[in-house]
Amino acid sequence: MNTTESGRKAEKAARVYLEMRGYKVLEQNWRRPNCEIDIVAAKNNVIHFVEVKYRKSEDQGGGYGSITATKLKQMQRSAWTYIEEYEWRGEYVLSAVEVGGREYAIMGFIDNVF
Repeated sequence: MNTTESGRKAEKAARVYLEMRGYKVLEQNWRRPNCEIDIVAAKNNVIHFVEVKYRKSEDQGGGYGSITATKLKQMQRSAWTYIEEYEWRGEYVLSAVEVGGREYAIMGFIDNVF
């Protein structure tokens, strides 16, 4: 299985996890020039821009560790692009789901990475 297929499976697992917890998924794999958002979801009138991080094994380190300052800036820029395009004036947060292993288990969820 290639990394694109693994990524899609991880995003599907994250989507199911979020929906089971009352989030409404608005977009998945939202892309514009120079920006992308894995999942855009809403709950309690707050939009969550969700980064999905998958690690096949612990040898690769944790998925959250790969959310560097540079990645946070990219996430913020993508969120701003979405907000401008859809003229959203409400609250939003940057979130992350960590998925791991061959079973694509949810390892953790941070609903506000800041």
